[in-house]
Order: sequence, then C-alpha cells, then structure tokens
Amino acid sequence: MSIQWLFDVIEDRKKNPSEGSYTSSLFAEGLPRIAQKVGEEGTEVVVAALAQEDQRLIEEVADLTYHMLVLLSARGLSPELVLAELKRRH
Repeated sequence: MSIQWLFDVIEDRKKNPSEGSYTSSLFAEGLPRIAQKVGEEGTEVVVAALAQEDQRLIEEVADLTYHMLVLLSARGLSPELVLAELKRRH
C-alpha cells in the first residue's frame, strides 16, 4: 500500500461514486465538509500526540492523511504536487 494507491482509490470514488462509500459521501457533501474533516482530524492528531498512546496517534495520523488526500482530490490537486513543494523547500 502507498499514498499513491490510496489517492487512486479516492480518485476512483470521486469519478465513480459508490453507494455506502464514505469517500463518495464526502465528495457529495462538498469541499466545506471535506475541509472541516481535515480540521477535526488535525485537532485529534494534536490531542493524541500530547495525551494518548502511540497506537492512537498512528490511527489519527492515518485519518488525517486520508482526509488530506480527499481534500487534494476535491481541489483537483495531487500528492505529487505536495512532494514537489517539499523537495523545492529542501
């Protein structure tokens, strides 16, 4: 599994909505809801980092990563653009 694999699944759900798919439901709710989820998950990462066990932090970072990928997809952007920016900063 890779970030690209997950992003490809997210892109597929955007192009081919599936009943019962959480990803499809996020796209149906729109950008404000997706952005809200990123904010919520970011807060949960902070709480887990400061006050919870390692496994909980891993789970919250996974949730944040997923929601950030959905946000990128919703905006028509890709993880490669983020990686290019990180490379540029290096």
